[in-house]
Amino acid sequence: VAIVADMSSFTSDLNFCPECGNILPPPGLQDTVRCPRCSFSIPVAEFDGQQIRSTVVLNPAEKSAAVVEEEDSDLQGPVIDRRCVRCNKEGMVYHTRQMRSADEGQTVFFTCVHCRFQEKEDS
Repeated sequence: VAIVADMSSFTSDLNFCPECGNILPPPGLQDTVRCPRCSFSIPVAEFDGQQIRSTVVLNPAEKSAAVVEEEDSDLQGPVIDRRCVRCNKEGMVYHTRQMRSADEGQTVFFTCVHCRFQEKEDS
């Protein structure tokens, strides 16, 4: 089912807002479904007889980010695509710690797998 509004920027199906392209929330108990990003709304009756499906696709373990498993405790954990500011190479291991009070974000520690440069980021 395609939705085309008179002044619409997008042609879409019922899962997407035809005004801004945002994903529409699933129909609920209200009479209309409203886009959380813009002022578009559509009557819930438009969804009668429609199947709504969602799919979660997980990456297979062999294709996911490598995990360094060495004796060195600084290099244990998942490797992410983050460029080292010292050697400019991709690949850093990270771990997190709660360094501040519980109502503040955790601190993320990154270690370069190439030159072992360490940096931290407060989140």
